[in-house]
Amino acid sequence: MYRSFRAPFSRAVLFVLGALALAPGAHAQAPATPSAAPATPAAAPTPEITFPGQWAPPPADWKYPVWPNGCNRFDGPDKTACLEFIAFDFGRLSRYAQANKDLGAPKPGQARVVFFGDSITDGWSRPAAGGFFKGKPYVNRGIGGQTTSQMLLRYRDDVIDLAPKAVVILAGTNDLAGNSGPVGHETIQENWATMAELAKLHGIRVVLASILPVSDDKKDASGSPLVRSRNKSPEILRGMNRWLSDYAKANGHVYLDYYSAMADAAGSFLPNLNDDGLHPNANGYAVMAPLAEKALQEALR
Repeated sequence: MYRSFRAPFSRAVLFVLGALALAPGAHAQAPATPSAAPATPAAAPTPEITFPGQWAPPPADWKYPVWPNGCNRFDGPDKTACLEFIAFDFGRLSRYAQANKDLGAPKPGQARVVFFGDSITDGWSRPAAGGFFKGKPYVNRGIGGQTTSQMLLRYRDDVIDLAPKAVVILAGTNDLAGNSGPVGHETIQENWATMAELAKLHGIRVVLASILPVSDDKKDASGSPLVRSRNKSPEILRGMNRWLSDYAKANGHVYLDYYSAMADAAGSFLPNLNDDGLHPNANGYAVMAPLAEKALQEALR
């Protein structure tokens, strides 16, 4: 497996490194707890979290989505408040700030893995998903709705600074959906490459996961069809995944092919693996888990 970092930085890498270094408050530390104060006992693990810092649900007071186009559901002052909520923490570094502190450094000899992504990763830690790699030192750093540009802003805090042996990156479907506005395929590819390059620079093995298929055969609560294939046709998804596979091969990373295992012959999301045409259900995650484990074994070998 290719291990040395020989390629020069891309422009995207230089931009992100600068942004990470210069963003105000990006790495601000909380005030130290006075030595006389008693230590706060760690919260008991919940069914979704098997060790401190593994995952953190969205705070209850977050009443707005974290992607710009989500604010279109509001009008007037609520829309303004929604846009301000996003703008003041576009990368949403606050979501996992406390969890990252609770997690601490890896134990000696521990093969920590960070699963980094959007709602498909985020949802893996919810009880309805069937469990997130129980007994493994795997960390979930997914945030629903995020695009790759948002994910890059929190990449140091939620991946690099956690000192994992490997990172599994699953992203891109929200870019294609236009969650942060129109974006070209080349920009998504550059963002994938930037995340991979930064990981390699820090000695972190990289697993690049395919974008999952979508389907238009489901309905919402009101009975209206859920159209998921807009800007995400099978041809587009296959093309993006082909780029990911080729990039992984050329740069010594591991390509994790969820798509082929979860799509039918026409390229649509298999109906028993999802409930809304976009997100895997427990059956879907049961298909994904062993594929991820196999990819990680290859990456860590």
